[in-house]
Amino acid sequence: MTKRISFSLNATDGKARTGVISTPRGDIRTPAFMPVGTAATVKAMMPESVRATGADILLGNTYHLMLRPTAERIDRLGGLHKFMNWERPILTDSGGFQVMSLAGLRKLTEEGVTFKSHIDGSKHELTPERSMEIQRLLGSDIVMCFDECPALPADRDRIVESMRLSMRWAERSKVAFGDRPGHALFGIQQGGLEADFREESAKALQDIGFDGYAIGGLAVGEGQEAMFGVLDYAPDMLPVDKPRYLMGVGKPDDIVGAVKRGVDMMDCVLPSRSGRTGQVFTRRGVVNIKNARHADDPRPLDETVDSPARNYSRAYLHHVFRSNEMIAGMLLTWHNLRYFQDIMDEMRHAIAEGRFDAWEQEFHAMRAMGDIEPL
Repeated sequence: MTKRISFSLNATDGKARTGVISTPRGDIRTPAFMPVGTAATVKAMMPESVRATGADILLGNTYHLMLRPTAERIDRLGGLHKFMNWERPILTDSGGFQVMSLAGLRKLTEEGVTFKSHIDGSKHELTPERSMEIQRLLGSDIVMCFDECPALPADRDRIVESMRLSMRWAERSKVAFGDRPGHALFGIQQGGLEADFREESAKALQDIGFDGYAIGGLAVGEGQEAMFGVLDYAPDMLPVDKPRYLMGVGKPDDIVGAVKRGVDMMDCVLPSRSGRTGQVFTRRGVVNIKNARHADDPRPLDETVDSPARNYSRAYLHHVFRSNEMIAGMLLTWHNLRYFQDIMDEMRHAIAEGRFDAWEQEFHAMRAMGDIEPL
């Protein structure tokens, strides 16, 4: 008998929570940050390197993988875990957000979305049933409902229409998902920045019943203040005994603010994308390695972050980045992913020990200091 995915809450401090999501492929310590492996790879990283940063789970992308190399091909080759050589848990998104943001000429109906591929213009259809089928073929451990997410700002009529469509799709997703021990299905709360729609959405999802609940439709251009405004109440609308996942977030201070408000899981391309563009996250804020001030600096980026980048000087990292050498993206991505996982680890300990507020104050104070003085 395959064990079912379960969630245990170990400690709370204010609204902040720490616990464990247990899956047949291993435990996910929460709060958890999930690196994004869009096309079955976290760019510039090997899977074993991603694991070495402290990641318990990766995110894969339904939209990209269905187009290339196709879910059917991945299934024939033994599933996504084997295909990308990552034996731990994988969460796949439903494809809805990418269809909104990437696909050309999309057409939305009650049935689903038809769209043209951003790769070759070929025509495809995504429905709740097809999204569940693709995610089953990929073999992902945590499957996301198929939803529709309007870009913000949008008027209330557009938001409520979209949210109610997503709730109907959530019900269809649940039916199509079926009973799959060892795999979990998460519902996605929608409703934009409107508290009454968020409440309606949360109730609809709980009536259907899911293994976990995501807060969707944020980090789509509304700004941190508006996002935190929603997070002040949205997680409280979701069940206490299930994981809460904030999709597509975010910068280090977004993550800390979300955990403070009761969120358990997050994902974002930021650490890897920034690493490839020369933006580095340190305890004292963001460093731009492109800047000339680093050209003669023999010091490391941040000696407290235990990644291979610590063995190289800022001068070297500046040089290889300026020279377009591959090692630059590799080292900076590894550093950023490790820094994000360090934050998660420190928050888990701080919550367990009842000192989250003190930890948070220190986190913000360090970042406010700014980067070390130039030599």
